[in-house]
Amino acid sequence: MNFSEVFKQSNHLCKISPDGKYLATCVQYRLVVRDVSTLQILNLYTCLDQISHMEWSSDSQFILCAMYKRALVQVWSLEQPDWHCKIDEGSIGLVASRWSPDGRHILNTTEFHLRITVWSLCTKAVSYIKNPKACHKGIDFSRDGCYMALAERRDCKDYVCVFVCDDWHLLRHFETETQDLAGLEWSPNGCVLAVWDSCLEYKVLLYSLDGRLLSTYSAYEWSLGVKCVAWSPSSQFLAIGSYDEKVRILNHITWKKIAQFEHPATVTSTKVVVYKEVEKRSAAGSEEHTLHNITMGSSLLSRRSKYEIHPAPVQMPVVRPDPDRANPKIGVSTLAFSSDSRYLATKNGQASRSPHVDHHVFDEQLSAALESAFRMLGGCAFLTADNMASVIWVWDMQKMSLEAVLEQTSAVRCFQWDPKRSRLAMCTGNTKVYLWTPTGCVSVEVPSDGGFQVQLLTWHCHGDPLILLGKEQLCLCYTNTGTEDK
Repeated sequence: MNFSEVFKQSNHLCKISPDGKYLATCVQYRLVVRDVSTLQILNLYTCLDQISHMEWSSDSQFILCAMYKRALVQVWSLEQPDWHCKIDEGSIGLVASRWSPDGRHILNTTEFHLRITVWSLCTKAVSYIKNPKACHKGIDFSRDGCYMALAERRDCKDYVCVFVCDDWHLLRHFETETQDLAGLEWSPNGCVLAVWDSCLEYKVLLYSLDGRLLSTYSAYEWSLGVKCVAWSPSSQFLAIGSYDEKVRILNHITWKKIAQFEHPATVTSTKVVVYKEVEKRSAAGSEEHTLHNITMGSSLLSRRSKYEIHPAPVQMPVVRPDPDRANPKIGVSTLAFSSDSRYLATKNGQASRSPHVDHHVFDEQLSAALESAFRMLGGCAFLTADNMASVIWVWDMQKMSLEAVLEQTSAVRCFQWDPKRSRLAMCTGNTKVYLWTPTGCVSVEVPSDGGFQVQLLTWHCHGDPLILLGKEQLCLCYTNTGTEDK
């Protein structure tokens, strides 16, 4: 592997353009655009305040910069550096801003979710959408960019609005069978909309584009329910992660459960490859380089790590959650399918907090919901469950079985699949980046003076390089093909 020099960034605001040609980073109130191939600065823009959110338009021609404290949005053009746009929401405030799929409209959500304002960059027309619900994922666009689904809360009931993105007219408006809708997401083919309830009730609803209820799934009652949901890229599977430490897989034909994945404290199957990270301080060059034992160091003496394969049975590291604290770190918190839908990676434990997401409203709702659940259930709602935040589980979706288990020395902060290959990248907040493929694992030290602690990572849209984000720095990791699945 090769690494670029280290660059500055703020709040982990670093994104590759959709066409893969440009790298945009934010440093306080400055927006820096670089050429991905040369890393040379192409444009430098100065905003009116520190940037809270940054996003590329779908055609890579414009960049949106939102400053939530000042309720401002500034838009910059790559082709015409002198052109710019400023949107001031004024006293009504601003909590979220995003592009529409056509890259010519901006959707701004006001404080207290009073409304969503749709601004047109072409005609300067303004449209308003009232009563958007304040939930973790209350808005989603279909993959083809034709439709927008929006969660709405009105008269103590949940609704879903489906808009046509061409002219923003309302296509469908229907009430959902939820007590407190927590999120919604289109299937990748845009045919089905998944809607799920809050953690107080296990309920997942599948709706067609015209608002017909296709199916309802509920695994159990009277306990904390759904924690995360993920579609496979093929739209054939819907994975549901729950507070009971299990992942349930629904099929796209009958919408019934076809598999259930558990996260036991002890892995007993001899067919599962268990990789365990082992750290030790050693001199550079003293490690043996094999398929499952590959390390790189940046200094003569460094804390290196390697993966060792452990035969079954293997005991997983378990941390019992504190029942006296709100938001217990239990349940399946993260799900991710590989690009070919062959593998599913899961983490059983508290999800890492991402600086790209405003967690304030969601945390308040979750806290209140969990406290209510504990009172209702006598304080025993899965509080005996385990937290395995340092373990990643990889499942084979063809065999519907566990393929590999990766045990790290620290809690996994972020993991993401290569968009082109069956290759999983991970980071744990230390100076290393980890890769898994069906042929093996690798642990790589990021060479940097002072130590580059990787807190987040993201793949280039073409699969290489891998962008690594530290607290206030970033660098690019150019991966080789040595660990690819042939």
